[in-house]
Amino acid sequence: MRVVGLFAGIGGFESGLAAAGHSTILLCDNDPHALAVLAHRFPGVRRHGDVVDLEDLPPGTEVVAAGFPCQNLSMAGDKTGLDGAKSGVVDHLFRLLGRDPAPWVVIENVYFMLHLGRGAAMEGILGPLERLGYRWAYRVVDTRAFGLAQRRRRVFIVATRTAADPRGVLLADNASSRPHEVPDIGRPIAFYWTEGRSGSGLMADATPPLKAGSSLGIPCPPAVLLPNGRVVTPPIEVAERLQGFAAGWSSALRGREARYRWRLVGNAVSVPVAKWIGDRLNSAGEYDASGDLPWKPNDPWPGAAWNAGSGRFVAERTEFPLRRPRGRLSAYKTEAWPDLSVRALRGFVTRARKGNLRYPPGFLERLERAMKRTDLVFRAD
Repeated sequence: MRVVGLFAGIGGFESGLAAAGHSTILLCDNDPHALAVLAHRFPGVRRHGDVVDLEDLPPGTEVVAAGFPCQNLSMAGDKTGLDGAKSGVVDHLFRLLGRDPAPWVVIENVYFMLHLGRGAAMEGILGPLERLGYRWAYRVVDTRAFGLAQRRRRVFIVATRTAADPRGVLLADNASSRPHEVPDIGRPIAFYWTEGRSGSGLMADATPPLKAGSSLGIPCPPAVLLPNGRVVTPPIEVAERLQGFAAGWSSALRGREARYRWRLVGNAVSVPVAKWIGDRLNSAGEYDASGDLPWKPNDPWPGAAWNAGSGRFVAERTEFPLRRPRGRLSAYKTEAWPDLSVRALRGFVTRARKGNLRYPPGFLERLERAMKRTDLVFRAD
């Protein structure tokens, strides 16, 4: 099918859909650095800047992909929801669909929007889709289901005005839940070095969700404590692979512009998840809804739900559509990764010691030893 990518970023949605055989006819993003990557990776595809200035969808549009900005919806953002200046631009998606109702719409955003304002953002997305005549299904999906060494929970919404069943795209596949492994210092432990007091994102042999960093391009990669005691950070090429891109995907940005690569990669849609959706758009599965119960308006938003035209229902689905071998940081050449700075280590340990969070036995002591060792190496150099 012919795809229009709104809020395209560096093309995660569009790359995955292309791998499933779909073709992109328009890429829209207001970030000049994202547009530079899109020009490099999607040569010959029409590009447009701000969605605010896009008057109509191109003729023949069959799928609109929209991983719209999350800054006002995420736990780390200002939590103003769809009233925020960044996330509120999703209204232009509904403006365009009101003029040219595409047969299919695929939307992605952060897990926290299920809970923010008692799910006001979900209502602000699903309500307009329903009023435009779309039937929909949504689901929280963890990228670890696709063999990536990154825990990244995102809400995916598939909506259609065709006779097809959106549940067959998003809900037909289901694997059992997979508990996260308990971190121990015998394996890589990834964490947010910018935190420590009230959160840390601690993950065993995988990273927490990659962050976008600052709008000025200051990167914020996670830190990783290795079994040998070093504390390192993954290079940008590894971050690209953790999102399912080929290493160097964003390499069109060079020199001073290269600092923006982290922000673009951190904001991207994970490519293998988009490919799975693209495959199911080609060939939907069978979904048995016989055990599903109606969703009540005052209930919390569940991890999966649908409206096939007769009301909203809760779907009993895990965050793992597929069961694939776990992606692991220990599979990477971590010894070549750069060390986290002494200053960053010291800041994290200081905050962690003052906070009330529990850490694996020996974890903070390892960080303190790494801090001293890194400081000695720095002084020797």
